[in-house]
Amino acid sequence: MTTEPQAAGLPGLMGLDFAKGHGTGNDFVLIADPDGLRDISADHVAALCDRHRGIGADGLIRAVRSEALAEGRALLAEAPEAHWFMDYRNADGSVSEMCGNGVRVFVEFLRSRKLVSLSIGQTLTIATRGGAKIVLRTPGGYAVDMGPWTFIRPGHADARGMDSLVTAGGLDVARPGISVSMGNPHTVVALAHVDELAATDLTGAPLVDPLPEDGTNVEFAVPADPLVIDGVGVIAMRVHERGVGETLSCGTGACAAAAAIRFWAGAGAPDVWRVSVPGGDLGVRFLPGADGKEHVELSGPAVIVATGTIG
Repeated sequence: MTTEPQAAGLPGLMGLDFAKGHGTGNDFVLIADPDGLRDISADHVAALCDRHRGIGADGLIRAVRSEALAEGRALLAEAPEAHWFMDYRNADGSVSEMCGNGVRVFVEFLRSRKLVSLSIGQTLTIATRGGAKIVLRTPGGYAVDMGPWTFIRPGHADARGMDSLVTAGGLDVARPGISVSMGNPHTVVALAHVDELAATDLTGAPLVDPLPEDGTNVEFAVPADPLVIDGVGVIAMRVHERGVGETLSCGTGACAAAAAIRFWAGAGAPDVWRVSVPGGDLGVRFLPGADGKEHVELSGPAVIVATGTIG
């Protein structure tokens, strides 16, 4: 499919080639700018991601050679194989550290543009503002080593393992949550039933108290009953992403939700999880990292659905 959206209100973007892709419904506008020559402003991003007047997406991803960006050059010192930098912006134009679904779609975009070659079973290291990420191509998509997870406010959790209160429409009272970093911030709230999850109103941003310093994405998660099925932990989840709103999926959010539910479940909780989001299913796995820390692997599909030119 090829489209040619009109560029009214987008000076400087005439003739810009783009692609549209998604990972479990979390969708992105993608552009290739290998030498970092395009000046993509926050207003440009917001206009391109507008679902009524633009192409429409949860965010924009620019593919830039790491050596062409100061942030990329800094990462090359520790990961010289990370030749491509994923410059990710939220739909409102704000800069974001990482996007778990986005990094899979980013690699699929690089492959579709023949900027990289990657066979099933091979890995590719990608530079992001959340650090270097190793991506494995699988028969069903990609698996990404998202790096270590941490609590944002260690030592502040109460006896229940909660560090904040979250207020959202559709919920009768504020609910306790815990804030987890996956290179970007998340606050996870456990709900008792899928009916409660469906009734939660995410048309506005939930209120988190105290709010992490850089803001937060908020995940509402319902553990399955039983929690573990055939050795796999199962969670249903919805998410409100900062700078975007509710999305059909959030990869780093799925990792954060699995980390929180696993923590609350205690000893004996599995290391492998399936997280069901409105856009599909994601796999999450906890594994030891070479740095001695516990890492999180995210797996799922990535699809390029359209290409076009701003004209």
